[in-house]
Amino acid sequence: MKKTALMLSAITLATGLFTTSAQAVDGLSANASVTNNYIWRGVTQTDDQAAVSGGIDFNAESGFYVGAWASNVKYGTANSELDLYLGYGFEVGELTFDVGYLNYGYPAGEDLDFSEVYASVSWEFLTVGYNVLADSDAGGDFGDDDYIFVDMAFEVSDGLELGFHYGSSSFDAGGDYSDYGISLSKNGFSFGITDTDKDGDDMKVVLSYSLDFDL
Repeated sequence: MKKTALMLSAITLATGLFTTSAQAVDGLSANASVTNNYIWRGVTQTDDQAAVSGGIDFNAESGFYVGAWASNVKYGTANSELDLYLGYGFEVGELTFDVGYLNYGYPAGEDLDFSEVYASVSWEFLTVGYNVLADSDAGGDFGDDDYIFVDMAFEVSDGLELGFHYGSSSFDAGGDYSDYGISLSKNGFSFGITDTDKDGDDMKVVLSYSLDFDL
């Protein structure tokens, strides 16, 4: 849901295992990805180093979904991240809505876990979303921090997608900033450029390869 990223050899092995030893389960899927830099809201989570990640999702026909996603990080005292989420997606006319709850877990981190409630609406090439802090081990309360974003995606040629992103982070304790980026993606490969208006931040180039498969 949120991200994607397992080494290519691991991807190949996992895909082989799933296709040879298990029957497909309706609504159950997995994703895996490798990237040169794990960027979240414009900020590196790996100290500008590579990341390998993967996740598993279950999507019911009713629109409800649940999933888990994990990655290596280099963030504070943490070296890994495990996210758990659940939500509901539905359509009203030409609009697609998504609402849910997301918990960011850092097993080896100290007072880093936090959770958010999120909502977004999409129409054709445009998605607008809002995330608000639900709880934080660092002492944050509901509504203290939030994030608003706007994404646009256009197919510029067969299978080639051009994406634009803008996001704004607001914190009760101060330190608000904006992030923005542009990307090109095709057949699981993605090339992106991202930056923020934070003092001292540099523009970052992100290369990644992602794979999705049914289980």
